Amino acid sequence: MRWCNAASEWEGLDPAYRIDGDEVRWDGTADGYRLPTETEWEFACRAGSPAAQYGPLAEVAYTAADGLRAPADVGGRHPNLHGLFDTLGNVWEWCWDPFDPEDPSAGRVFRGGGFTDGPLNVRADVRRGARASAVFDDVGFRAARGPGPAPEGRSRRR
Repeated sequence: MRWCNAASEWEGLDPAYRIDGDEVRWDGTADGYRLPTETEWEFACRAGSPAAQYGPLAEVAYTAADGLRAPADVGGRHPNLHGLFDTLGNVWEWCWDPFDPEDPSAGRVFRGGGFTDGPLNVRADVRRGARASAVFDDVGFRAARGPGPAPEGRSRRR
């Protein structure tokens, strides 16, 4: 979220987040960079495909089958029909949504599977979550830009 705000300010856009310690408020009208919602992420990942994987996994994603010890450079596999690379596999991607809306301490959602995961976890419909302070070698993010579906001032704990 700090990266999103910094990139927004660098480009002269309105930052999407107001950050005060562990409290983060999303300005849903801001034109800057932000984390996608789960719904936006899944739409971008599936690219119109009803399947959990938008192509043969070995052609579109890095998974445990590749034996990698770190994420691969982006773009080494085929993109989806939106032209997006690595929406499945390589690294899980953070989303805005809470993992468990009833338990704010459960953290935020990440989606897509990583380079250490098997095929059952590298699908458009799989979700994991953790607190924002957690550190993983197979979790990253993909920024969205512009106003989103969150109401003005919607907030979440990091």
